Amino acid sequence: MGGGTEREARAFAPGHVTGVFRPGATGRDPRARGSLGAGIVLELGVRATARYRPSGPRRLRISSDVPGPLPITEEVARRLFAAPHGTLSLVLTHELPLGQGFGMSAAGATATALAVGSLFRVPRRRAVEVAHLADLFGGGGLGGVAAILGGGLEVRRRPGVPPYGDVVHTPFSPPLLLGVVTPPIPSPGVLGRARLVRRIVAAGRLWERLGDRPTPEEFFDASERFTDRVGLAPERLRITVRALRRRGARAAQAMFGGTFVALPRTPAARRRCVEWIFRAGLPAVEVHAARRGARVLGRG
Repeated sequence: MGGGTEREARAFAPGHVTGVFRPGATGRDPRARGSLGAGIVLELGVRATARYRPSGPRRLRISSDVPGPLPITEEVARRLFAAPHGTLSLVLTHELPLGQGFGMSAAGATATALAVGSLFRVPRRRAVEVAHLADLFGGGGLGGVAAILGGGLEVRRRPGVPPYGDVVHTPFSPPLLLGVVTPPIPSPGVLGRARLVRRIVAAGRLWERLGDRPTPEEFFDASERFTDRVGLAPERLRITVRALRRRGARAAQAMFGGTFVALPRTPAARRRCVEWIFRAGLPAVEVHAARRGARVLGRG
């Protein structure tokens, strides 16, 4: 794979918000590990551009629009860099904040895997597995890669990536309000607290009532109950969620972020919620669910 001219591949992986979940199987094969639950795949995510220049010593260069290292993304790129020499350059663009329950870790890993995999003719299944394993062992999430392989509202019925996992995707048309209220809540810290894990496991059974194809209302009903029962939200986020509910929205915490996800019930409720968010000075955005999952955008 070392000869020839410079080539490029671009990929996109959507973000994701989890409304209800519980830790899944912890079997011997990590490809079958992850979480059970339900969430919404977002139209915003991570874009990755990978370029390979075959000349010179073997080097990997990663640049991003966010500060600091990206160890999960770097691990994915190194594992899929299938050439003995040359330079692999990777450029990442994040369309939502990191560490706030928007699935940016999984999206970055997946976009990287698909872009770099496309450059080196790696089968899609193998690229997805590499992204899942890097995210899983790197502390990024519990099944985010499996969730974003399709669009819309997703229900994780069996943990892991295909063919080990089982995720059902259905269209989700109403726009959502997403907003950041508090600093990030690191998921490894949450999952290391035994009492909280027990509450998550108990509340996570709510996903079993959803069935394979829940309506938006059914999904948000379960998400609101999960938010309230787990009690993970900081006080300021709890106040925000209650304020949005009073103004006519279904609102819950985006797990594990210091963020909310809200679905106004009516156009009038949307106006009330947007006005309140603006007055509160919260960074927020209105987004739609993605129609498609992670994919290669092009090669050249």
